[in-house]
Amino acid sequence: MLSKAISIFLKDFRQEFRTRYAINSIMLFGITTLTVVSFSLGESNLPPKLSATLYWIIIFFSAMSSLAHVFVREEESGTAMALRLHTEAEPVFFGKFLFNFTVLFVLMLIITPLFLLFTDTYQGDMLLFSFILFLGIIDLCSATTIIAAIVARTSTKGALFAILSFPIMLPLLLVLVRATEKVFLESTFSQLSPDFIFLVSFPIVMLTASFMLFKFVWFD
Repeated sequence: MLSKAISIFLKDFRQEFRTRYAINSIMLFGITTLTVVSFSLGESNLPPKLSATLYWIIIFFSAMSSLAHVFVREEESGTAMALRLHTEAEPVFFGKFLFNFTVLFVLMLIITPLFLLFTDTYQGDMLLFSFILFLGIIDLCSATTIIAAIVARTSTKGALFAILSFPIMLPLLLVLVRATEKVFLESTFSQLSPDFIFLVSFPIVMLTASFMLFKFVWFD
C-alpha cells in the first residue's frame, strides 16, 4: 500500500509541476491576503491573540482555495475511473494526503516568515512554534482530504468544500489560535500540553475515520 500511495503522490506531484495550479492558487491567495493585512495594519505591533488569529485565517482560507483540487482534477480529467480500476481506495487516500501535506507545507514555509516580518510579531519559542505549525499542517490535511473526495463529484465543488470544511475545522482553528497565542506570549510546554493533546488526537481520529470511510466515498 505504501508503494502505491507514493506512486500516486509522485503522479500528482509531476502533474502539479507541469500545471502549477494548486501551488499558484494557494500562494496567490496567501500572499495577497498577507499583503492586504500587513498594509492595512501598518507597522504597529499586534497583540498576540490578534496575530495568531490573522495567521490561521490566512492559512485556512489559502488551503480552502486549492486543496480540493487534488480530487477534482481526477474527476474532471476522467482519470478517477482508471485509479478505481487499478488500485485500492486506501493508497489513493494516502497518496492524496501526502500531496496536500506537501502543498500546505510549502505554503507555510513561505507565508510564516513573511507574516512574522510584515506584522513584526515576536514568535517566542521557535521550536514550540514550529511544532504547532507541523501539527497544524497534519490536522488541516487530515480533515480536508476526505472532504475533497466527497465534494469532487458534486457540481458546486469550490463552495461546498468550504461549507463542509468549516464546521469540522472550527474547533481545530480555535485550538491552533490559542496555542499560537500562548507561544507568542512565551508559554512553556506544560502550559501548552492540553492544546498539544488535542492537536495530536485530532488527526488520529480523522485519519482513522477517513481510512474506514474512504472506500465508500471513492467507489460509490
